[in-house]
Amino acid sequence: MATLGVKLPITKNDIYGYTMIYNIPDLIRQNLKMLVLTNPGERVMIPDFGVGIQTYLFENFSNEVYIDIENALRKQASKYLPVVSIQKVIFDDSAPDSNKLSIAIHYTIPAINIKDLLEFTI
Repeated sequence: MATLGVKLPITKNDIYGYTMIYNIPDLIRQNLKMLVLTNPGERVMIPDFGVGIQTYLFENFSNEVYIDIENALRKQASKYLPVVSIQKVIFDDSAPDSNKLSIAIHYTIPAINIKDLLEFTI
């Protein structure tokens, strides 16, 4: 079976040497996660790539901060992942003093008619 890329974080696999991605939805989910987690200036030759969600980690979470994050996410996705259509972004603010942020990104891949969800906590 053909592979599309290496699954991150990199782990060993007996068949290819590393765990691989075999389908488009998994590849797009990984690319979206990398877009959100990458800080602007961190990617070589593309200095404006990335949402930089870690930079918001110690902010006083409020609707304004959530709006800033969502706007940055939508702008970056439209520029670097145009195959993705962000439907809804949900922030979990149940523990505002814990210095962590949970985010759920509901998105679609219109070209192949797939709806998906990316959830993680930083």
